[in-house]
Amino acid sequence: MKENKTIKMIFQKRTIREFWWAGRMGHSIYLTIFLGFINFILIVYNFLIEGNEILENFISEIWVFSVIFLALYIPVSILIGRWHTNTQIHVDMELKMYEDPILAKMVRTLLDVQTGVASEKEIIEFRDMILKIEKQDNDKL
Repeated sequence: MKENKTIKMIFQKRTIREFWWAGRMGHSIYLTIFLGFINFILIVYNFLIEGNEILENFISEIWVFSVIFLALYIPVSILIGRWHTNTQIHVDMELKMYEDPILAKMVRTLLDVQTGVASEKEIIEFRDMILKIEKQDNDKL
């Protein structure tokens, strides 16, 4: 009976953490973009269009300005994103790889095994660490 409660608690904690993570991702990726668009459109319309007689003649409604803004902004952001993906992202990933402590430990352990420096205990710890990582990934599938 106690084992059942423990499994239920672990499941609840994991579920809460997954909901928390999903909420953070939804907020930081999608909602902030949407709110940022609205904020930017309102600010630019207020400072650039309102009170400017010339521009008010062409763009009298905020929804017209919003459509024009999005029609220009979305293609430009896609072009910049494609440029970043093609030219910069591999540099970002490479720099992150050099900071990854798990990768560093794995490479060091592999080198130690190849050169005979690693003890049997270190090899077992390394294998256990890899198995834990693999198990985490499989639990998500």
